Amino acid sequence: MRKKFCLICLLHLIFSMPLMAKNLRIISYNLENLFDCENDSVTNDDSFTPEGAHQWTEKKYRYKLNNLSKAITAAGEWDYPGIIGLCEVENGKVVSDLIHQTQLKICGYQYIHKDSPDRRGVDVALLYQPQQFQLIQTQFLKVDLGEELKTRDILYATGVISNGDTLHVFVNHWPSRYGGELESQPKRNKAAQTLRTCIDSLFNTSPLSKIVIMGDFNDYPDDESLHIVLKAHSPNDSIEFNQLYNLAIPLNEKGKTGSHKFGGEWGMLDQIIVSGALLKNSSKSKVLPSGLTICQEKFLLKESSTGEMPKRAFLGTFFAYGFSDHLPVFIDLKIEKRE
Repeated sequence: MRKKFCLICLLHLIFSMPLMAKNLRIISYNLENLFDCENDSVTNDDSFTPEGAHQWTEKKYRYKLNNLSKAITAAGEWDYPGIIGLCEVENGKVVSDLIHQTQLKICGYQYIHKDSPDRRGVDVALLYQPQQFQLIQTQFLKVDLGEELKTRDILYATGVISNGDTLHVFVNHWPSRYGGELESQPKRNKAAQTLRTCIDSLFNTSPLSKIVIMGDFNDYPDDESLHIVLKAHSPNDSIEFNQLYNLAIPLNEKGKTGSHKFGGEWGMLDQIIVSGALLKNSSKSKVLPSGLTICQEKFLLKESSTGEMPKRAFLGTFFAYGFSDHLPVFIDLKIEKRE
């Protein structure tokens, strides 16, 4: 009788405790020119053909695919990530090859992609595991820079995660600094304003919207596009539901750490920004203010005259058999399933 009573008490304790669903790891990764070997007459990809400047062959392409799958697996640590935002993919074929013809094929990833107007033919994409992110809808936000200038769309996906919360996910690859940082700044400001308009619409509908914004912004967290136009605050500030918070700000010690190295200095071009609803302790889906991590596995790095740097895939047109000139960054959403 006593044993039965103890068992009942134990079961009551177990079922009265909050249950934690599997944490949702979200990764942002710039893949550095993931092109196939075929010439596309619509885009400027001539260099990435067997006859082009990169002498881009099927063998090199397959090598790069496998390397990228290893990097993604490493960023997942004990498990494969649930959501992955990708930058610099040429088309849907390379995304499909990445998830179906490498070690990632065991994960059951599905993907979202659309050919964008970018003249180089590099787009953004989203990988997701349906059991962790049940897709509701997708949209692509056009960044209008005028007829003469074309850039990547912003990918916007809405889905339901394992505890029933709706998550709004944005994947970005903003215009580069080609031509000079100041000269090109208005282009990134335009991308930021395009995104901010959509965010304002979400907050007007529901101030409690759970939002994850990620990608390669080609600006640093304290630059005008992110800090002023997008209004992404420090996660160490007072947290409000209907505000955005840049989790890369605590890591933004330029020159000391980062996801990308330029001119011998590290910098945080790759960032993840969240809405206040994901930082509130009361939320069933939350991330820590210090929750952004740079994946710095040794095999992703190499020594240089300025210290460690990403073991990139290309040195000019020479294939260096590396991974990318960017490192993956990620967050873990801690998901409370039941009270």
